[in-house]
Amino acid sequence: MLSFLKSKPYLKDLLSGDFVDIHSHLLPGIDDGAKNIADTTKLATSFQEMGIAQFITTPHISHYIWNNSPEAIISKHAETKILLESENIKIPFQAAAEYFMDDWFESHFQNEKLLTLKDNYVLVEMSYMNAPVQLYKILFDLQVAGYIPVLAHPERYLFYHKNLNEYDKLKKAGCLFQLNLLAVVGYYGGEITKVAEQLLKKGMYDFVGTDVHHNNHIASFNQKIKIDSLPVLKEIIANNQFFKF
Repeated sequence: MLSFLKSKPYLKDLLSGDFVDIHSHLLPGIDDGAKNIADTTKLATSFQEMGIAQFITTPHISHYIWNNSPEAIISKHAETKILLESENIKIPFQAAAEYFMDDWFESHFQNEKLLTLKDNYVLVEMSYMNAPVQLYKILFDLQVAGYIPVLAHPERYLFYHKNLNEYDKLKKAGCLFQLNLLAVVGYYGGEITKVAEQLLKKGMYDFVGTDVHHNNHIASFNQKIKIDSLPVLKEIIANNQFFKF
């Protein structure tokens, strides 16, 4: 059968085995992810059933919306780990943070230690409405402070869709890119899937993440992927082994 007529795989089937997720919101009651430990238990159970080997959960740190601290996140992680183990959920997980890039963040990382994915790799995001005015200064100063920025879901920043050269500028500025996996099944809409495909074809992505917040996200992993760049996607998924702990 011709290759273009072959059925595409279900997204969940690309993750079973040794996948390490680096972006999710499973800690209970701390941001817009799991509301309580019952939600966390369901989501973690789903991760385990999908065959995800490990995950790093990344609560938002956005001073003006989710004013979490590394200490509060570390404490919540320890508490949640005990509760999940009591439910016989054995999937190993760690906690980092997803930092919102704004004026507070720029001041914060120059004075306080960030909660990283691993070593000096820090997950960052920006508004879906527009980029920070001082974006490139923030990225430069972040690297001067010793961090490597991993930009969450670049395909979801609609203001870049009309000019894909902006993505090249971000890469040249030292940003690594993390693809939201649900983009490849069309969860966020066709336009975002299209841009994700274009960035995959250009070799722009470094890592992937589930960005799971709730059960609707989990359900979407049962859908077939809608992109053609399957070999590249598999390579990027394999790159997440870098974060194995």
